[in-house]
Amino acid sequence: MNVLTIAGSDPSSGAGVQGDIKTFTALAAQGFCVVTALTSQNSSKFFKSEPASHEIVKSQIRAIFSDFKIDTIKIGMVYDKMIIKTIRDELQNSKIPIVLDPIFESTTGGVLLQPDALSYFKRLLIPLAHVITPNIPEAEKITGIKIDSWNDAKRAALKIHAMGAKSVVITGGHMQDDKVTDLLFVNRKFYMFSQKRIPRESHGGGCIFSAALCVNIAKGKSVLESVQLAQKISFESIRNAMKIGHGLAIARQKNPDAIEDELAKAINQFVSMEGIYQYVPEVQTNFVYSKMHSESVLDVLGLEGRLVKTGRSISVAGTLKYGGSRHVANAVLAMSKRFPTVRSAINIRYDNKTIRKAIAKKLQVSYYDRSLELHSTKNVDGKTVSWGIKSAIKKLKSPPDVIYHKGDAGKEPMILVFGKTPKDVLMKLGKIV
Repeated sequence: MNVLTIAGSDPSSGAGVQGDIKTFTALAAQGFCVVTALTSQNSSKFFKSEPASHEIVKSQIRAIFSDFKIDTIKIGMVYDKMIIKTIRDELQNSKIPIVLDPIFESTTGGVLLQPDALSYFKRLLIPLAHVITPNIPEAEKITGIKIDSWNDAKRAALKIHAMGAKSVVITGGHMQDDKVTDLLFVNRKFYMFSQKRIPRESHGGGCIFSAALCVNIAKGKSVLESVQLAQKISFESIRNAMKIGHGLAIARQKNPDAIEDELAKAINQFVSMEGIYQYVPEVQTNFVYSKMHSESVLDVLGLEGRLVKTGRSISVAGTLKYGGSRHVANAVLAMSKRFPTVRSAINIRYDNKTIRKAIAKKLQVSYYDRSLELHSTKNVDGKTVSWGIKSAIKKLKSPPDVIYHKGDAGKEPMILVFGKTPKDVLMKLGKIV
């Protein structure tokens, strides 16, 4: 997933574009940024802020979109009305989901939106929002409604929705309660999610919430599920906050799934390999990574869609999900039953030159003949791949790096590259492509 943040710079890296990029990376997304303003702040104090010119903001946005496919956009600090107008002009025809995180003041006391820009924010940016995520003071400022109860918050959410935001999340950290509750309005319904309040103040938790929300939407999850996950991630980051300066602790995001993190990074590396599109077969490519001691495809992480050749490049179609792949996942399952250290694999287009190169590079190569498969497995979904891998490794004492077959009636020839990890797979792949 490719995720873009349009926001101010925070030199403490607790919030702003630096904080967003940290969260995107921790959640296995590729992060990009457009800087709208520079701030001078640390964990104790806010010193100064200056806007970027609207021309450089426009140029940054165009630079990103001319080169990269973006799956979701987060808009944070926008500073003044000229930057707001520029962002609206560049994004108003985009179909990419936008998470709008109102940033009016910093936790260290700085003013991050000029007073004369609020009306522009409401009129030009709120209608772009797939989801907007104000806290209670921000929701009060946007709507003019004093929020002392959840009924007040619901009225404010409805008013913001009427301004054009498709979905509204009002984060409830400012409510005086032993729990922190976030209110979501989506598809004409209200939902409330609560976590036990953590008795400490930190810097960056709100940015982590909206950044995590952005990544989960990019993964194809619903707004409802994305908000639930983002709240958990945000609270975990506050729980993990570290006091590294003289002031507020800095919230820290830890990746909740190391398997997803490794595979997502490997996929990003794969699609950026020069000329790799030539190795994508007609049935397209999948790249998988299994849990330890996996028992079924539900223990194997893969793309629900595929890595698809689009001209002279590759696009990631679909999101990572356990059980998202059947064929390559079944190949890994069959391999790991015999060689448990093998947990990752990718399929590429068959070519005899590739096989010869693998042998020349001293990779261990094995083969199976699909025409020898019994009818009892040939017509059973998932059984063919398992049968083939078991046939290829039956007499081997160590796991092969590459297994291939030359196809059968209606079946495309294929090469599978195996490894202990996605990084291991890419290392072997790099030797033969």
